[in-house]
Amino acid sequence: MKRPGPLFTLLAGVVLAGGIGVADVASGTGAPVAGNASAVGAASTTAPTSPPRTTAEPPKPAVPARADFAGRVTGGGASIAVSARDGHAIAYLCDGKKVEAWLQGVTVDGNLNLRGAPNASLTGSFDTASATGSVTAAGKTYRFTVPVAKKPAGLYRAAPKVKGKPAKAGWIVQSDGSQVGLLTTEDGPAAAPALDPAAGTATVDGIPVTAESISGVAGTGEF
Repeated sequence: MKRPGPLFTLLAGVVLAGGIGVADVASGTGAPVAGNASAVGAASTTAPTSPPRTTAEPPKPAVPARADFAGRVTGGGASIAVSARDGHAIAYLCDGKKVEAWLQGVTVDGNLNLRGAPNASLTGSFDTASATGSVTAAGKTYRFTVPVAKKPAGLYRAAPKVKGKPAKAGWIVQSDGSQVGLLTTEDGPAAAPALDPAAGTATVDGIPVTAESISGVAGTGEF
């Protein structure tokens, strides 16, 4: 028998290799091309990215150039009034019996840092709705959050004479119409006589006295 020639043997090998390749593809066992495999791997492991979320800061409450506040301290026992105008502020703490403190100082961006004698201090802040903070007087610290005071509510003061001697008086009128005040003479503090906020007067030692409105909105008094 005549042996197959070299050319026939080569063609037979090519056909056999082609058949094996077709079989592998049909059965799904064929190895992927190296370049395609790396692309598939990268696609499966790389997750889509999204831009980071940013949370916008809430707007800060507006700070009025002029404003008045009045109310009772937390827990009661005393009242406080704060009047701010154009970078300055004055405050008055009063319990209507013997404790009072006048404080004043500057304001920056609605922050309060006030001082008074003897050893009285107030720190806090205010905006268009309320004033909040803490005040120390007569060795005791009071906390407060008090609303805007609309006339005739607010802070009043007077400098009458009692028995011919200089005295001073201060009143806090609340939004509900109630008031608290002290009259301080050389004999010491005592409850102030009733103030008529509409007329701005009080009777001290039998003499009508005009009370000055301390107001950051419509008052005439200066600090």
